[in-house]
Parts: sequence; C-alpha cells; structure tokens
Amino acid sequence: MKTCLLRFTTGFCWLMMAISTATQAGTNAKTEVLLSGAASAWSLPLSTKGRDIVDAKGQVVQLKAVNWFGAESGEFVVGGLDKQPLAYLVGLIQQAGFNAVRLPWSNELVEANPNVEAEYLSANPDLQGKTALAIFDQLVQALTQAGVAVILDNHRSRGDWCCDADHGDGLWHTPAYPEKAWLADWDVMAKRYLDNPLVLGYELRNEIRYDKTLNLRPSWGDGNPHTDWRLAAIKAGNTLLAINPHALIIVGGIDYQSHLRGMPEFPVTLNVRNKLVYAVHNYAWWHKADALADDTLFDERQREPWGFMLEAETPHQAPIFVSEWGGCTQLNQQGQACSQDRLDFPFVFARHINRHHLSYAWWPLNGTQSSGYNRHRGEVEPYGLLDPSWSYYVAPELMQVLGLSSVPRP
Repeated sequence: MKTCLLRFTTGFCWLMMAISTATQAGTNAKTEVLLSGAASAWSLPLSTKGRDIVDAKGQVVQLKAVNWFGAESGEFVVGGLDKQPLAYLVGLIQQAGFNAVRLPWSNELVEANPNVEAEYLSANPDLQGKTALAIFDQLVQALTQAGVAVILDNHRSRGDWCCDADHGDGLWHTPAYPEKAWLADWDVMAKRYLDNPLVLGYELRNEIRYDKTLNLRPSWGDGNPHTDWRLAAIKAGNTLLAINPHALIIVGGIDYQSHLRGMPEFPVTLNVRNKLVYAVHNYAWWHKADALADDTLFDERQREPWGFMLEAETPHQAPIFVSEWGGCTQLNQQGQACSQDRLDFPFVFARHINRHHLSYAWWPLNGTQSSGYNRHRGEVEPYGLLDPSWSYYVAPELMQVLGLSSVPRP
C-alpha cells in the first residue's frame, strides 16, 4: 500500500487496507458494516413516508448514489477493475460521500454466469478465474462493508449496452428471456443478498421503452400482459417482497423513465406498505435551452412529467429516485467536448436536486467505456466522474454543488 500512502492520508490508506482485508475474507463471511460509510448511520430497514425515504427511526434519508456500470454488459463485470484494485475504487466512492451505488446487471449474467476474462481484471489478480456472480458478490460485499448501500438494477436481458429501440430489450421480457425468466432471475438475486441489510433496494427494470424488434410499445394501466409495465411491476414487486419484506421496490416510469404519467390514475400497489419508490431519469435532451438558463422555468417545466409527485398531499404519493442523470465531465477520446446543453445540464439539475432534496444516482462513476453497440471498450466515458485511469474525480465543482468531496488530480 505504499502508493496509497503517497497519494492520500494515512487514514484513507487504513480505510482501503480494511476494505481489502474484508474483501479477501470471501463471500461467505458474515456481512457487517465495518467502517464509517454514510449509509451505516441509518437505522435499517428503510421505508417510505409520503414523498420521503425514511429509516427505522423516521429520519429522512437522501440517497446520494452513483451508477457503476459494466456487469450488465457483455463483459459481465463492472468497469475499472483493469485499472485499479477493487478496494481502491470502493475507497474513492466512500471518501466522496456517496452513500449508495446502483449496480446494473443483466439476466444473461445470472443465467450464464461465465468466467470473467482476465484482461478485465488485470488490476485485481485475486479476482481472476472467478465467475461473474462470484465477482459481483465480492463487489457487493466490499461496498457494503465500507458502509455504502447497494441498489440492484435489472438493466437489460442480454449482456450489452443500453438503451435504444433498435437493439431489443425495450420491455421486461424478450423471446430469449420471457417474463418467467425475469422473475426467476430476480428471485436468484434477491435471495443471494438476503442476509446483507445494505442491499436495500431493487430497481425492477431499466428504461422501459418501445421495442422495435418486437414492435411493442409499453403501456401503463391498460391490463395488457405483454405491454403493461405497471401490471408486471406489481407482480415482480410482490414476489420480491415475499422474499425480502424490508426491501425498497423501485419502479421506473415508461418511455426511458422520462415521466410518471398515468401513475395518479393507475398507481403501483404492493402487498407491503411503505416500500414503493418511483424512479425517473433526466438528461439534457429532454429540456429546451430556455429552461436550462432559468432555474424557475426548469422547475415549472419539470412539474408535468413527474414533479407533481413532490407536491404535498398528492394521492398515492411516493418518493422519487432519479436513478440516472448526467452530462459531460471530460473530453471524449478524440478530444472533443460535448454540446453546451450537456455541459450546463448537470449544474442545473444539481441545483434542482438541492431545492427539492431528491435522491439520485449520477450516471456514471466509470472513467472508461465498457463494450457494447456504439461503444468502444477502454475509450473515455464523457459523462464519467472518474478520469480514464480511474484515479481521481474530474468534476470537483459539480460535486461541490452536491455537497460531495472529491479526490483531486495527483
């Protein structure tokens, strides 16, 4: 750990050595919150009360999360493990003040569970030769032992990049992975981490949308078993609550989770009260330039798609979790910057988060891309919070707005 001592304080090095020791203890070790991560201050389990997520003592909880993608891809493992040790990356997350990580996974990962190729793990020789689920286990254990909560996100069926209409996986079912497989794979994942209280939320499916390969558009509340996402979410949510009644069930809206229209007339109803959270996504391309230049106008425009959920005494009110939002943080591989709206949006939406005390998960932590359609493994991730070497945070000004800390560039 000499390199650690050169980079950071002795206290931070102690943190990473402790995480490393805990990680090496194996996936069967008893789960404990060993370190002073932000989530370890919560009295578990979490529940909901009106528009808030609360802990067992009634304390309001704001999820300050980051997405760490890759396990949902054809590589079947989170990015960055070819750049830095797992303990180092967990330490960066914990030190920044994130209290949760949203971990995308695919049904193919669960059902195929292949050995992960060594080149994706070159900075973690202790993980080489292991299966995708075994590595996912150690990732979950390392995060939660550092006091960082985990939200499991069923991102897609086939291992690949997400999301568009052309490449399938727009709904929660496909010919290769029908609804019964989706439910069975969720059963596996919920039971796998049942004894870990900091695996506290299940986001049932990412970005339900039109699927061109099936020529099906999602619906909400019409009762069509092939398209009604509300109906499927109720079925999956109740199935998972029968396994783990303490979990938060996180249900995204349709059309890329851009809105919650239809929810007031057809709310999600679960068998366990106060466990429902609605998830939305937010990106620059859903906003006009005038709203990005005026915070008041931004708030007004945001009310119609889902902001109405933040108002007092709304029927069937439930918390909002912005499980994806992001914008440009660094130049791409060709040295090109993003458009101005994608540079401005993160700050506009960060202020919106602060005004409304929203729970969120930035997309993404990753400093480099994983493989997939329209992607090139190892290239710069323009929206990433970490640099391409996965060593430091590249957006300290944005993180400051969010009340987070950042490891500066060495």
